[in-house]
Amino acid sequence: MKPQTPHRRPGELVFALLIVVFSVAALWQSYSISGFSGKTTPGVFPMIASGVMVISGVVVLMSATQLPAPPEGAPGFLAEILTLRHMVVIGLVLAYVLLMPLIGFVASSAVFLFCSFQFLWRKNPLLMLALTGVTLVIIYVVFREVFQVVLPQGILLQG
Repeated sequence: MKPQTPHRRPGELVFALLIVVFSVAALWQSYSISGFSGKTTPGVFPMIASGVMVISGVVVLMSATQLPAPPEGAPGFLAEILTLRHMVVIGLVLAYVLLMPLIGFVASSAVFLFCSFQFLWRKNPLLMLALTGVTLVIIYVVFREVFQVVLPQGILLQG
């Protein structure tokens, strides 16, 4: 039995091109921080990181262009990439973003984490509630207490 030739997945070429475009934009933005004025200037590490992104993106784009197109009858972009599972997670992220200004960071994060854990893992709800609580405590301690970041409280839950 001979090995099957790999084919390009739906949307792979467009995604690779977008990686290159955004990497070049990141390189341009990092260059605008301080240019090439010195080895220890603030823009050096962002330029190195975005330069590596550009090179990696070009390699990914070149390898994607060398693969043959998907065969006839292969599932399309919507069927293979935007599955119901992905759409539900995108909806949860959207709800999280919309809820944060209303009920605050902690409450919206709790709702998002619990719903995400429950939907993706489908385990005992009490276990998911405990996991949500532990995760929130860790996030709160790291950001609020260690880094002293002021977390949004929301307009509905201000006390």
